[in-house]
Order: sequence, then C-alpha cells, then structure tokens
Amino acid sequence: MFKQIKKIVSILLIGVVLAFLYPVIVQAVDNLNQYQETIFEFNISIAVVSSLIILVLGLFIWEPLPIGIIALAVPVMLVVLNLWTKVSTDQALSGFSNKATVTVMAMFVLSRGIQNSGAVQLLGNKIEDLTGNNEKKQVGAITVFTGIIASVINNTPVVAAFVPMVTNLARRTKVSPSKLLIPLSYASMLGGTITLLGTSTNILASQVSARLINHPFGMFEFTKLGIIVFVVGLIYLITIGYYLIPERIKFESKSLIKDYKIEQFLTEVEIDDNSPLLGKSIGEVFKNLDKDLDVIQMTRKGEQFMEPLDVKTIRAGDHLVIRANKEMLLKFIENKGISLLPDIKINQNQLEDSVQGQKIIEVVVPDNSFMAGQTINEVNFLERYDASLLAIKHGEKRSYENLKDFTLRAGDVILLLVTEATLKRLENNKNFIIEDDLETTDYSFSKIFLALGIVATVIILASMKIISIAIATLGGVIAMVTSNLVKPKEVYDAINWEVVFLLAGLIPLGVAIEQTGTAQFIANQLLKVTGIFPPVVILGLFYYFTALLTNVISNNASVVLMIPVAVNAAHQIGANPFAFVLAVTFAASAAFSSPVGYQTNLMIYGPGGYKFRDFMFVGAPLEIILAVIIPVLISIFWGI
Repeated sequence: MFKQIKKIVSILLIGVVLAFLYPVIVQAVDNLNQYQETIFEFNISIAVVSSLIILVLGLFIWEPLPIGIIALAVPVMLVVLNLWTKVSTDQALSGFSNKATVTVMAMFVLSRGIQNSGAVQLLGNKIEDLTGNNEKKQVGAITVFTGIIASVINNTPVVAAFVPMVTNLARRTKVSPSKLLIPLSYASMLGGTITLLGTSTNILASQVSARLINHPFGMFEFTKLGIIVFVVGLIYLITIGYYLIPERIKFESKSLIKDYKIEQFLTEVEIDDNSPLLGKSIGEVFKNLDKDLDVIQMTRKGEQFMEPLDVKTIRAGDHLVIRANKEMLLKFIENKGISLLPDIKINQNQLEDSVQGQKIIEVVVPDNSFMAGQTINEVNFLERYDASLLAIKHGEKRSYENLKDFTLRAGDVILLLVTEATLKRLENNKNFIIEDDLETTDYSFSKIFLALGIVATVIILASMKIISIAIATLGGVIAMVTSNLVKPKEVYDAINWEVVFLLAGLIPLGVAIEQTGTAQFIANQLLKVTGIFPPVVILGLFYYFTALLTNVISNNASVVLMIPVAVNAAHQIGANPFAFVLAVTFAASAAFSSPVGYQTNLMIYGPGGYKFRDFMFVGAPLEIILAVIIPVLISIFWGI
C-alpha cells in the first residue's frame, strides 16, 4: 500500500519538478550555437545537478536501498561528476565534519540521557492522573507535554518513549489509541519548531542559512513564532482534528488476544499414547513442513514451555498450542495420533505465566530498525530472541498466516509471546519499541535533575554564545557519560546513523545546488509562475511547496534542496532572505499529510491502526492553516 501510494505521489512530484527544470535542457542545447563555451559549461552544470536532484528524489521515494545509503552515494556522484557539479573532494566530504552533523549526533545522546533518567516516563505516568478517561483532556495533556519536551530534545526519541505510555493509557481508560497517537506525533513536530535544538531540521537549516546569508539561528530566535504555531496546532487537535481522527482501534478488553481476534488461529492439541510422533523432536516434526503451522507453547504435566521448542522431545500427554488455519491444522493432525481439544478456548491468561515470566507483548518496528524491509526468517528473529510469533499488524490490517515470510515495514506491530529475559533484551534494543503495561519505576529524582541540568547547561552555553552549539552538545555528551546517565556502549546505539548519513550526504548536494547556479535557475522558474503575487503570498507558496515535498521525502532533504532556492528567490524580488529561510524551515517540520514523510508518523502508524488517508484527512487542513498563518507572522516579526 505504502509503495503504491509513494509511486503515484512520486510521479506527480517529479512531474512538477521536471516542469520547472525541462527548459534548462532545451536552453543548454541552444547554447551550443548561441553562447560562448563558458556559458555552455554553466548551463550543462545546471542540467547535471538538476538531473541529480530528480534522481535523488526518486530514490528517496522508491527506497530501493535504505535512505542513509542513498545519501552516502550523493558525495560519490558529486565528485565523479565534478566537471559539472563544481564540488571538490573536500567539499563532498564536508558533511561529515559539518557542525550540524556533529550537533545532531550529540543531541541523540543527550536525548538518551533524558530517557534513561526516567524524566519522560515519569511525566507520562502523571498524564492519566490529570486527565482520567476524558479523551479531549488526554489529547490536550499529551500534546502539551510532548511539545514542551520536544522543544529542547530531539523529537524522535520523545515519541519512541511516549508511544507505549499512550497506548497503555488508552487501554486502561478504554479510549481508542488512534485518537491519541496522531496528536502525539504532530505535537512532537510542532514542539520541535520552538527552539534550535527541537529537531535536526532546525540545526541543519541554521548551518545552511549561515553559509548562504551569514545568519545562523539563535537558540530562541524563532521561539515566539514556534510557540504561536504550537498553540494553533494544539487548538486544532482538540477541536477540528479531534473529530477528524478516526477510531481505528477499540480496546474492548485488556486481552491482546481478543483485540487481535486471533483465537480462531490458535488451537490446543494433545499427543495420544499411540502417536507416531512420540520420541521425535518438535523441530524434527514441524521445521520442514510445507505448511504454515507454528508451535507456540508446550505444556507438560502443568509446566509450560515456549521457544526454543525445536529440541523438545514429544511425549504422550503433551499439550501443544498451535498457530494455524483450522483447515490446514486438520489435514496435518490426520493419522498422527493427535487429538483436538475443542472445548478449550485459548486466552491470554492461558498463554501467559507470571511465575515463569511469560508475557504477550506488542513490538513496534521504528523507522531506523534493522528489521525494516526484511522478513522474520531473514533476520532469524524468533531464534535470536526466543519468542513465539502470534500476529503482525500493518496499519489497520492484521496478518495471521505465513508470518515468517512477511516483509516488515517501519510502523508494523509484531505480537509476540516472550519470556521475561527476552522482554528485557528487547527493551534494551533500540531497534524496537516495546508496548507493555508495566509501570516504569527505575528512576530517581536526582538522576532526572542531573540530566535536565546537563541539557539546561548546554542550552545556556549555546544561547549565550559562550561556545558553539556543536562543542556545547559534545560537552553534554561527555557529562552524560561521566555521570553514568548514558553508558559508553549506549552512545553508539543512541545515535540514529541514518539521519547522520543523510545530513553528511546531502550537505554537499546543497553546495552544488548553490555553486552551479541551479538554485538561481529553479528560483527563476518558480518566480515565472508566482512573480505576479505579493512577496507574502510568494513566501506562503514556498512554505506550502516545501511542506508537500516533506510529506514525500525527508525533512532534512527538503531543507537542503529548498533553502538555496528560497534565498535566491528572495534576492530576485528584493525580499528578506531570512524570512524565506524561516518559512522553509518551519515547512520542513510540517509533514502532517503523510505517514512516510516523518519518522514520528511512521512510529505511530501501526500502533494507531491507521490508514494512509487518515493522515491526509487530519493533516491537510492543519498544513493549509499554517501555510496562511506562518508567512503572515514571519512578515510581521522579521519583515519581508
């Protein structure tokens, strides 16, 4: 579903880009006979860089490889084509040493320190006390708290920490999680526009702005606008947005088995005294079957066993819980000395065992997980984590069959039966988001105050320009490690390397866009269409075009591509270039209309049971409202 919609959107988007860039190809050909050699080279350079932009956009949309790997290929292509891109080797590698890249890496570690202190979890635990089971109060509280936190630490880990809390809050209060999770994601994006540290987009935009117009962002330079935008978003989410968000998931009980409606695929059988399977291992019997049957649990003399079950020898009287289609199961047990136990209804209490620590959990696949794009079999997941696979949910759709060959995507939810040891391993692995109903108690106020103090110190040092933000955040990382809030090994796990590679790869593309005159050319094409409008309207059109682009590709890619174009457009119409930089920056954090444009939207897609169109119905009105409000406020606050 995702790929089909992305292909349609990509064709439309590339068509729009080609409409602006096609004339350059014709012009370059005409230059063969009409202009001097130097002019010819200049136009060919624009054509090459423009083609590279289209190629990168297409690859980001189709994702034949992870986005981070695609981004790493950009510097290579720039150097190979340096005759036209004008990018040297040093410039192509400049993204790795750029202040924005260093700062973003450090911010991920600072965010982990805040999480490890228990501050986010403690705050989440208080929301239910404040709101009870009132949905609108829950939406308001989640939006406010998420926005505040996301304004000073990276918004992606904030959402990762809040998804389990919000889902379990919904389950306990019998509220649809669908009503709460879109506000959670949107609030993290809106909160990220309040300060420089709120999102990697702001940090990258600041560096691009410094390079192009010698005006980096101050820590609180756009806070007044960010707060207004956040308040507008909050009001929208508790009024119009609240009624537009569908109730895709309804918790009718505290049982995940019932909520997933998986009982029809779970059957308990008993091994008879005369079974030909006696003495054989479960792995021997079930491993090479050309049927979709899985043994979830074995019970022998009242004691329950689960994965790894392959080595268990089958004995008379053993009870096996099997996940399979009933018709397939009946064919399998025929003439094998296996009796169905039709009077036994499989429920969550039967599968779970508090004594042995067996528990049914939901695991969300985040955007940067190594499992995205692979099957359960390919990553050897069940053997690696000693877990039993029950079902997989993609948006609203649930799958119960051929699960081991199911290709996982970001946002998918996996229903598992695990042991206590496996649960702890999964909780410590940032490739997963665990949705369990355990209260978080392993925090202390001293750790919380220490972590918040470190982040506050970083903000003060950077905002007062005592030291650069890159050095301030690196100092914060050292402080987090030495105070044992982040373990040394955690530093590497905390960093989202895909984002780092994305920044490192795209920063030199921005240099090529500016150096070759491509930004000026694209600005010319846009102004041919929009030049008849007043500057504030042109500013709004730039905002909206960037927001549309962000819904399809990453927010950081939108900033790199659009800020040089916006600055050139501002110069050509005699407008304030910083106003255009701000418009593009805010628009890059406005991916409300698509679940694929922003990491936090992908994180909530599966847990909320959403459909692709839900984001369009809820997010598009908010984008239109902000496309009017933000350009007007920018023109008032900074002049245009």
